[in-house]
Amino acid sequence: MARLLPGTRALRTLEAAARHLNFTRAADELGLTPAAVSHQIKEIEDQLGIVLFTRTSRTIRLTEAGAVLFEASTDALDLLGRAVSRAHKMARGTALLKVTLDAQFATKWLMRRVDDFRKQRPGIELRFDIASELRDFELDDVDVGIRFGAGKYPGLYTHRLFENVIIPVCSPSLLASGPPLREPRDLFHHTLAHIEWARQGVTWPNWRMWMAAAGVDDFDDSRTIVFSTSTDAVQAALDGNAVALADFAMVANDLSEGRLIRPFELGIKVPPDFAYHLVYPIASANDPRIVAFRDWLLNEVHNPQPDRRLDEL
Repeated sequence: MARLLPGTRALRTLEAAARHLNFTRAADELGLTPAAVSHQIKEIEDQLGIVLFTRTSRTIRLTEAGAVLFEASTDALDLLGRAVSRAHKMARGTALLKVTLDAQFATKWLMRRVDDFRKQRPGIELRFDIASELRDFELDDVDVGIRFGAGKYPGLYTHRLFENVIIPVCSPSLLASGPPLREPRDLFHHTLAHIEWARQGVTWPNWRMWMAAAGVDDFDDSRTIVFSTSTDAVQAALDGNAVALADFAMVANDLSEGRLIRPFELGIKVPPDFAYHLVYPIASANDPRIVAFRDWLLNEVHNPQPDRRLDEL
C-alpha cells in the first residue's frame, strides 16, 4: 500500500493545483512549468488509478475523490512541516535562540543594543530572521518574535514594548541650508514624507493629522511623499531630502547622535491598539533562553542605559 502513496513533491503539486484550480498559477508558485504540473498530476492519477481533476479547454475542477485527497494532502503537508520545524529546533540544541523581527526594529533599535545581551549571556547564541512576514512558530524555525500589531495572538504570550509617538525629523544639513523652521507653517516650504498605513480602522499618523494637531487647518498634502515603509521615510530625512514623520523610539539614536533633528516638539501618539510586542509560544514560556532574552529586552525598554535613554515625551 505504501507504494501507492504519492511522494512529498507530488503532494505539493496536488495541493497547489487544487487550491488554485489553475495549473499555471500552481506552476508559478512551485517554480515549474504548467506542463510539468499537468504531467505530475497525470502521474498521480495513473499511480492511484483515480481521476482527481476534470478538465475542459478553459477550466479544471476537482472530482469528489480529488477533493478528498486535496484535504488530506493539505493536512499531511502541514503536519510534516510542523514536525520538521520541531526537528530543526531539537537538532540545533539549547544554546541557539532564533529571533524574528522586521528590518526597522532590527536596524534602528535592537542591533544597537544586542552586544549588551551577548555580554550578559555569553552562553546563548542569537540569530535573526529579518522579515516583514509573520512567522508561524510551529512551522518556521524561530523561537521568539518582535512584531508590530495588536498583540492578540492565540497561543502566544505577548509583552507590549513601548508606545509609538510620531514626530517630525530632518537632517541638520536640511535645517542649515533650507528655509528656516520656526513654526509649523514653515514646513510648507519643504518636502514632507510620511508612510501610509491602516489596520482595523486605525490610521498611522500622517502630515495632515500632524498639521491639524498643530493648529494648521489649510494644509495641502498633494506635495507630500508617501512611502510604504518607515525605513524609507527616515532614510529620506537622513539624506537631507525631506522632513519625515517617524516613530520616536526608532529614531532616538539618530537624534541623540546628531544625525537627525527634531524641529518641533509636537508628537502624535499611535492609538494604543497597536504597538511593538515581544511574542513567543505559551508552551515555551519557561525556556531559559526565552526567559533570559525577555527579561533583558523588557529591562532595556523600561530601564534603558543612560546614554541610550529615550527622552520623556
